[in-house]
Amino acid sequence: MLGPRGGAAPATGYNRRPMRFPVRHGAKAAPVAFAVLALAGCSSWWPFGSGAPADRPRWPSDAVVYKCDAGKQLVVQYLDGGKSAMVWFPEREFRLDPIIAASGARYSNGRTTLYTEGDEASLEEGGQRVFADCKRAPR
Repeated sequence: MLGPRGGAAPATGYNRRPMRFPVRHGAKAAPVAFAVLALAGCSSWWPFGSGAPADRPRWPSDAVVYKCDAGKQLVVQYLDGGKSAMVWFPEREFRLDPIIAASGARYSNGRTTLYTEGDEASLEEGGQRVFADCKRAPR
């Protein structure tokens, strides 16, 4: 074997590449996996307050909760003193704007309509009543 200048290569292995030890990708992920598993055992740990997210409702603290027929729960947040209403479902929320009502209050977005009068409410979607005989729940 020839060296870099045409002479014989030194016996020390001049042209050899340094020996590298392969690093397994699993070895890099092991500390992360350990941390995740360690925290999973801490069921009471939650960085954003005292309770875990499952212990808290998804809706704002100023929302009104109505208990309805069939064990259903209707959650409504009235915005700007009743100028609009946000309806909170577990999987989605949407805004309703006020429309003219003979008595009580009525909010709609064209597809969904919320009727309220005093401490009672009902909600229709697509012309079908989906929340009926709802009574405001005590706080």
